[in-house]
Amino acid sequence: PTGYMENSISYSAIEDVQLLSWENAPKYCLQLTIPGGTVLLQAANSYLRDQWFHSLQWKKKIYKYKKVLSNPSRWEVVLKEIRTLVDMALTSPLQDDSIHQAPLEIVSKLLSENNNLTTQDHESIIVAIAPLLENNHPPPDLCEFFCKHCRERPRSMVVIEVFTPVVQRILKHNMDFGKCPRLRLFTQEYILSLNELNAGMEVVKKFIHSMHGPTGQCPHPRVLPNLVAVCLAAIYSCYEEFINSRDNSPSLKEIRNGCQQQCDRKPNLPLRLLHTSPDLVSQEATLTESRLKPVIVTSNEIHVEVERNNTANQKMTASVGNDSEPNLIDCLMVSPTCSTMSIELSAQADRILGCYVEILKMLSDYDDWRPALASLLQPIPFPKEALAHEKFTKELKYVIQRFAEDPRQEVHSCLLSVRAGKDGWFQLYSPGGVACDDDGELFASMVHILMGSCYKTKKFLLSLAENKLGPCMLLALRGNQTMVEILCLMLEYNIIDNNDTQLQIISTLESTDVGKRMYEQLCERQRELKELQRKGGPTRLTLPSKSTDADLARLLSSGSFGNLENLSLAFTNVTSACAEHLIKLPSLKQLNLWSTQFGDAGLRLLSEHLTMLQVLNLCETPVTDAGLLALSSMKSLCSLNMNSTKLSADTYEDLKAKLPNLKEVDVRYTEAW
Repeated sequence: PTGYMENSISYSAIEDVQLLSWENAPKYCLQLTIPGGTVLLQAANSYLRDQWFHSLQWKKKIYKYKKVLSNPSRWEVVLKEIRTLVDMALTSPLQDDSIHQAPLEIVSKLLSENNNLTTQDHESIIVAIAPLLENNHPPPDLCEFFCKHCRERPRSMVVIEVFTPVVQRILKHNMDFGKCPRLRLFTQEYILSLNELNAGMEVVKKFIHSMHGPTGQCPHPRVLPNLVAVCLAAIYSCYEEFINSRDNSPSLKEIRNGCQQQCDRKPNLPLRLLHTSPDLVSQEATLTESRLKPVIVTSNEIHVEVERNNTANQKMTASVGNDSEPNLIDCLMVSPTCSTMSIELSAQADRILGCYVEILKMLSDYDDWRPALASLLQPIPFPKEALAHEKFTKELKYVIQRFAEDPRQEVHSCLLSVRAGKDGWFQLYSPGGVACDDDGELFASMVHILMGSCYKTKKFLLSLAENKLGPCMLLALRGNQTMVEILCLMLEYNIIDNNDTQLQIISTLESTDVGKRMYEQLCERQRELKELQRKGGPTRLTLPSKSTDADLARLLSSGSFGNLENLSLAFTNVTSACAEHLIKLPSLKQLNLWSTQFGDAGLRLLSEHLTMLQVLNLCETPVTDAGLLALSSMKSLCSLNMNSTKLSADTYEDLKAKLPNLKEVDVRYTEAW
């Protein structure tokens, strides 16, 4: 018969496969021997015929090994067959993922169905399949088998010699542990087995260094995210017992009160959020200041008693009808005298926690990894039980310190919250935060590094004045220069409205030598500011080209400029530093910064103080979207020149939507053009 086959032929029924060819005839055929006869398959060319031949041979042998290994009798024979199967996969000319995956799946099934193997049998099988693992991820069941071996025999040479290249490949090439959770678990167990060796964390440190590489830049972009994912999963597992058990899970109320007794806990309330009602608000408004009203807030994982007094009535009224739950770290805020709740981990969980927190420390020591690590940890990905555990927050403090010491803005800015309304590491390790275990040294370090990027903005100073004024004053009283400067800025920018508080800040400043000196400088600047803003002087002013920030400062300190409306600094050498002098000009309406080095930091400062500015020329300046977005608060802008800047199309659309009076815009030679 010729043509298409009417019935299929099972691979197991094929007894033999042979190549056929005829002299002087361009026919390319395969001969399949089956019970009852033979079948000829004709291909279009020799390449296709060879593909068919090797594919059929492969399928035929795979079915044979599946049958042999499905009913093992003697493990010596099984081991020999596994080695033959591996050799066949390695020598096959076929290029397909299944060529190596199929043998691994056969062995994986074999191991899952035979739990009575000896340790020696385990190691022999692992060594036999090792060549296939060099370029392939192990299947899930095989990962489970590897995990078991790491737990039972962490000091086995198989862990070092066979598993190391497998884990290295996983960390370098895995794209999503969510799709392959057992790969993450295997990596986690492998690292723990390294920690069990005599050298302990030194071996782990060498492994991390091998993953980074000897150069200053890691060539594998997936290594860091995968390592962080493994660390986060391992740390989460340490507190899983507390998280899954509602009776054992420490509530945020207990964290605040330092409750350590199981009998002190009240029965759990229904899983719902009890919102405040308008009647409750009106009743609370009549209470005296000394009385407090507790409001119970519950969810499936947290139970918080938030105390509100009558000074918070406005905020509480605004929250009526809001479905959002209280901020986690706000609930974790405790007074310095209250200690965090004592969480007792098992010995094994304690070892796991110590190992993986130490790995996070190692990762933070690499300069090229620190920006990405800070970004990954910015949303605080740890469970509340970990944040309540004193040992964990104390060990993690090293990582936060590394972020606070890094001069790069993309690193230290991650200490702040990831978005408005959420707190970050800055709040958690500030005095009064549950993780703060010092007298504010880390807090002062964080404020100091943030000074370069956002401290002079009113928003940042206002948040410090509202939430951290007490710690700032205490540290200033102890002579901390950063906090002294912060208090001076609060006075200079009129952040503090209360006269008594202002007097208290002045008394604090005058109690130390450094504070007294900086306060005297502030008073001198205020006197100069009054003279500068006194009515009189020119209405238009143009600085000569090549002028510097110092030249501008000397000029503005020479007389009164209360009438100055138009200032041109075009083609000068001024930078963002001159913004401190520009914001003191009360009548300024037109500012020309064409071809200067004025950048984003200066724009942010201008946007908060020169709200009446109408014309701004930023042509050929190094400003980017980060600074240009701040201009959205300058509602009086009528003319804006962003020619030859790093303006993006999205930022341009955003500015147009938020600046209703904008009539003249120049965006030539930008992405928005």
